[in-house]
Amino acid sequence: MKYFLTITACGLLFLVLLFAGCTSSFRPVQTPVPSNAVVSPSPAQTAVPFPDALGLNQYAYFGGVNGQGSATVYRYEVTPHYNWTSSSWNSPREQAAASPPLELQSGFNMEKSGEGNTFLIIFIRVRYVGTQAMHAPSAEQFVVYSDGKMYNYSSVHGSDVLIDKVSGTQYTNQVGQAGTHGGTLWGISPGESNLADGYLIYEIPASFSPDTTYVVGNLDYQNQAVWNLGC
Repeated sequence: MKYFLTITACGLLFLVLLFAGCTSSFRPVQTPVPSNAVVSPSPAQTAVPFPDALGLNQYAYFGGVNGQGSATVYRYEVTPHYNWTSSSWNSPREQAAASPPLELQSGFNMEKSGEGNTFLIIFIRVRYVGTQAMHAPSAEQFVVYSDGKMYNYSSVHGSDVLIDKVSGTQYTNQVGQAGTHGGTLWGISPGESNLADGYLIYEIPASFSPDTTYVVGNLDYQNQAVWNLGC
């Protein structure tokens, strides 16, 4: 009897050890990660501020019941300085009072950008089809957005300023004087011959990229347009 109990106990112990071994054999093997392993981070995606921006020479539309206007930024130029002349800005006193100081070169005054900056000259065209004159976007309603910062235009010294190797006049001169209607200007009449076509000058960092630089135009109280200089 004792012999039978001993055999039974040994058999039970063997079964316990056997099943315990099977259970452990089905456990998944986890491969340790080396301490010097380098995990590559996911590349950061930079959000595009104006995904629906227009390209150069593409028109945006604005206006009301009396007619429709259209506007475009059709080209740009970049220069660290420019030479200009003006019949109303020619006395030594006026030039000495200018800030930053001007340099006289061959009858022209030189306007220099600040250290690390450059001048961005954009060219704007606005036309109108309607039955009467309309309010056109003012120069202040066009701003440059580059690398997360906004830049306002820098006005030239007078309406009769001519810039060497830059055609036309400042856009402000094309649409008249400041009015009293929501910051817009009065002075664009219907017809292709009455379109406003001029430049605006912005001083921005010289390291800017056209692909990430935009012109934002608030054309009227309900229409905004954006142009990407790189398109």
